[in-house]
Amino acid sequence: MITPIQLAPYAAREANSRGRRYPEPSPHYRGEYQRDRDRIVHSAAFRRLEYKTQVFVNHEGDMFRTRLTHSLEVAQIARSIARVLHVNEDLAETIALAHDLGHTPFGHAGQDALNECMREHGGFEHNLQSLRVVDELEERYAEFPGLNLTYEAREGILKHCSPLKARELGEVAERFLNQRQPSLEAQLVNLADEIAYNNHDVDDGLRAGLLSLEQLEAVELIHSHLREVKVKYPGLAGRKLIYETIRRMINTLIVDLVDTSVARIQALAPGSLEVIRAHNEPLIAFSAVLQDHNLELKRFLRTHLYKHYRVHRMTAKADRVLKDLFSAFMQDIRLLPPEHQAHAQRQEATHGNSGRARVVADYIAGMTDRYAIAEHKRIFDPRELT
Repeated sequence: MITPIQLAPYAAREANSRGRRYPEPSPHYRGEYQRDRDRIVHSAAFRRLEYKTQVFVNHEGDMFRTRLTHSLEVAQIARSIARVLHVNEDLAETIALAHDLGHTPFGHAGQDALNECMREHGGFEHNLQSLRVVDELEERYAEFPGLNLTYEAREGILKHCSPLKARELGEVAERFLNQRQPSLEAQLVNLADEIAYNNHDVDDGLRAGLLSLEQLEAVELIHSHLREVKVKYPGLAGRKLIYETIRRMINTLIVDLVDTSVARIQALAPGSLEVIRAHNEPLIAFSAVLQDHNLELKRFLRTHLYKHYRVHRMTAKADRVLKDLFSAFMQDIRLLPPEHQAHAQRQEATHGNSGRARVVADYIAGMTDRYAIAEHKRIFDPRELT
């Protein structure tokens, strides 16, 4: 077993792991969390993230973020924060790389559409689907379904969970029933995710021409850093001006998060991970001032980017494509590929119509943007005969 150097007493340790669902021999020359990370990187679901929407559909341009590049950015930020806090970098990286594995095509628009389709069959939420991917849907190993990740990785992936779902999922979701906290590694990934998507959505919005720097100057977090860059580099314009501003925003958020979290950890003085879990609130947090600035940025992006008419057009098309596919597959299971047909029939025999619906949802959620578009065309365009 490879133990990271200078881990804090409250960090997650492989020696204290609650293990895997299916016992396995320890790996050679790498740790258990490294094995988790490697299994994620080699998974089919991870590769498909390259062609899944963040905000802009992949084929709209080569320079926009996808779910894959977003996950890599989250992992980079998470590792940096974990190192400073002396918690387990490998576990933080694992959770970051896996957190969006269950996302639908077309981003949140796809999730909303699929959730509506699944309303009478238990609903759909990409966070729960990510756990489902690593626990059940990946097919790589002879001895178990899924990737058989450690408990700590699976717990970190499960960011949200209703009490009803928590009771269904059992041990990995018990903290939602007992009001307990996840590891610091899981906590910091949640906020690394927020830092990454807020800042790269600003960048992509500017690149797409949906946002302007003049608009963004109304947001304090952007205004203060943009002013700083203009003072230091008079006459700087274009992409360099944008990049210099965004990298300062990211740095400010990370420094504030680390400083605030260190102070909160020191005040509690936890001697073990159990103390972290038993605490009444997360310890990883922004300061009150930066939290307010971050919320202001979120509100701005929601109004001016996510509700922009061009983004809404994609949202409307995504809704139509996924609902059409779901309806077609539910009405005629023979439209599914043979292996999915057989699985749907087995699940329907055991769980009724909801069993069939879950298999259909799994199939659609696993699609990339372009595959969903092509599948829709194959099924509904009379000119497509195969």
